[in-house]
Amino acid sequence: MKRALKVLIALTFAVLPLALLAAGLGVVWLARSLPPAAGTIQMAGMSGPVTIARDANGVPHIRGTARNDVFAALGVAHAQDRLWQMEVARMAAQGRLSEMFGSTTLNTDIFLRSVAIYDASVASLEALPKADREALQRYADGVNAWLQRDNRFFASRLPVEFVALGHQPEPWTPADSVAVVKMMSVGLAANIGDEINRLAFARQGLNSEEIAELMPLVPGLDAPALPDLIDLLELRDAAPLREAGLRPQPFGLIEHGGMTGEGASNNWVVSGQRTDTGLPILANDPHLGLSAPSVWYLAHLRVDGADDEAAQNLVGATLAGAPLVLLGRNDNVAWGFTNTGIDAQDLFIEQVRPGEPDRYRTPDGWALFGSREETIVISGAEPHRFTRLSTRHGPVLPPSYRNLDRLLPADHVAALQWTALARDDTTISVGLALWDFKTVSDFQAGMEGFVTPMQSIVVADRRGNIGLIAPGRVPVRHPDNLVIGRAPVPGWDAIYDWQGFVDFEALPREINPQVGAIGTANTRIVGDNYSEMLTLDWDEPYRQQRVDALIVDAEDEHTVELSRAAQADVYSPVFAELMPMMLSMAQSEGEGDPFVLALLADWDFQMARERPEPLIAMAWLREATRAIFADDLGPAFDGWFQAHGLVLANVLGGNTSRDWCDDVHTEARETCAAIVRQALDRALFDIERRYGDDRSAWRWGEAHRAVSVHQPFGQVSPLHRIFNVEVESGGGPFTLDRGRTVFSNEDDPFANRHASSYRAIYDLADLDASTFMITTGQSGNIFSRHYSDLAEPWSDVEGLRIDTDPAKYEPSAEGAWQIIP
Repeated sequence: MKRALKVLIALTFAVLPLALLAAGLGVVWLARSLPPAAGTIQMAGMSGPVTIARDANGVPHIRGTARNDVFAALGVAHAQDRLWQMEVARMAAQGRLSEMFGSTTLNTDIFLRSVAIYDASVASLEALPKADREALQRYADGVNAWLQRDNRFFASRLPVEFVALGHQPEPWTPADSVAVVKMMSVGLAANIGDEINRLAFARQGLNSEEIAELMPLVPGLDAPALPDLIDLLELRDAAPLREAGLRPQPFGLIEHGGMTGEGASNNWVVSGQRTDTGLPILANDPHLGLSAPSVWYLAHLRVDGADDEAAQNLVGATLAGAPLVLLGRNDNVAWGFTNTGIDAQDLFIEQVRPGEPDRYRTPDGWALFGSREETIVISGAEPHRFTRLSTRHGPVLPPSYRNLDRLLPADHVAALQWTALARDDTTISVGLALWDFKTVSDFQAGMEGFVTPMQSIVVADRRGNIGLIAPGRVPVRHPDNLVIGRAPVPGWDAIYDWQGFVDFEALPREINPQVGAIGTANTRIVGDNYSEMLTLDWDEPYRQQRVDALIVDAEDEHTVELSRAAQADVYSPVFAELMPMMLSMAQSEGEGDPFVLALLADWDFQMARERPEPLIAMAWLREATRAIFADDLGPAFDGWFQAHGLVLANVLGGNTSRDWCDDVHTEARETCAAIVRQALDRALFDIERRYGDDRSAWRWGEAHRAVSVHQPFGQVSPLHRIFNVEVESGGGPFTLDRGRTVFSNEDDPFANRHASSYRAIYDLADLDASTFMITTGQSGNIFSRHYSDLAEPWSDVEGLRIDTDPAKYEPSAEGAWQIIP
């Protein structure tokens, strides 16, 4: 036995160095996928040489003499730094993720293949002007020029993800770029989730008034009562929801299989009449799901002219996979996007003809479904085959999508009508034209081809003008349609068919308002006199109120520093409203924890990462939400479970028809005060379980880590420790420095999953002094020092300059690539 032990020890010491050597060699081998700092690529079709010079932050400065040459070089830069991210986006759009990831992503592929995002992209490509198709082709040529280097699998020039999964990328195409842009609409599409939630509430037995209390209109907005959905959709004979049950919905695009509806953002612009420079200041921070690498890739594009004055510059955030600076500035104009959140989707419930499953009910009788056979290749498994169906309204959604098969009888299916599925989508042409706008009026007029996703865009020019335009395709609904996009509607009733689209001239716009400032934050952007219906599901107004207080209605002279302070603002208007009510209720129910109650009573409602109060408040809000609503909503609760400030304020303030605080499972009548008091006890127990019982050590930042998740290795232990990027953050769901949590994630309910994906402040008096920031780093390669080097500055709400003068950035460049004819 002793000898065996000695042999084992000897072998261990003999083998361990070899194992470490092999691991080291493997790392060195894989690290060869990191592009050299400098090099040369020869490309056919170039009209002249182009230089890609990267600065100390990894930001490429791309300089050439022709626009299409610069687009080709941007394709090279994207492929060098973000090839895996591009591949995941393209494969998702095509419904082919399972070829790489196996059956884990099958539901996602079925969904995206069903709605045919890629088919719409191919068709939309043909609708673009010839010059724009040529620009997309030159960009694709640049991507492929990088791919055609020595990227054979065993040469290990591909990023580590390709090597680990044994996946070889196909050549990039212009349709891929259109699809990558269209995929932005998938992540920003909220209405479908709202419609399904309302259907689930109705199936749970709630009436229209109670549903409205769970999903209220923003203050000041009126609408007809929602019709009884059970009668409207002829669902009286459907099995009760409590018997059918609902499947838990996983987190993240890859597992979820569809639209997350997680878009949010802030933007504002202040006229030079109110700034210290005499010219406008514009700020923007779009909020998206956090990913590693960041959604955005910073870049400076320059087309040289006869002299520096004739050069054209475009600077800001690009989307890897497309030759667009979607957020940024040119030499004359700066712009910033927020998601408008319009209702550009409707779910139509289609009735299948008994005994003839290939037909569905229409206003004119029974019609044949459109159908197409689909095959999804699955790594490590047999292919999955299914029939893709469509109706006169659009594609039929998979039965498993968001539990539709549990919410609808077997003889009903749901078809989706959505502007993003338009086959004449020219949004990408608008993006390619951003070089050319010189004034706010130019910019507004140039948005006419913008289809989806509708954005509220603030804009400023160097002449001192400021404005707003909300471009996008907005459906017009019949005046007798009382649902107005809030819930699924019967596909067999022509009243619910779309009647066309709002004219471009009638879309919201503004120029040089008297107040001298404009700000938006995803809530209502139009007044009572606006005649068109954009949506009834505006975001809660708390962030907008804060933008108005700090920016639009402020009396102080505005500066870049004040814009940065507003982007860093972590004051929570929700807790300023809720906490006094919750404390009063808790204290009325007898003695509570004196330390915690005193702490919260003195709190200034700042969601600062070093403080314990935000952690206690969020845990309390989570437990109170669960205690008040879970019994009433039953299986429908999980799909709605998040921070709802306006809803809880109405309930605790006694402004609802239903007594939501009473537990339907008991004979006693529970009061809100008792429920809130008990929720605090449960919240403190939960915090102690997660973070220990030393209350002086509780910190919001520890719980509210901003987690940028890599696909797919960010969800694989222990690889997530290498591929994910985590940093402590402040803020919360209702602060300007927004950090949305996922309450239904029992493992990590306070982590920051959705936040400012990009921050920029543009100074129209000195555009080169503008500052930019993204969430992780410029590179998507884990061996690069630029993989996560911007995470800490992002968390601290810092910004970096991107100079456009070659004399400033070229001498300090980390290296330069030459693209030559």
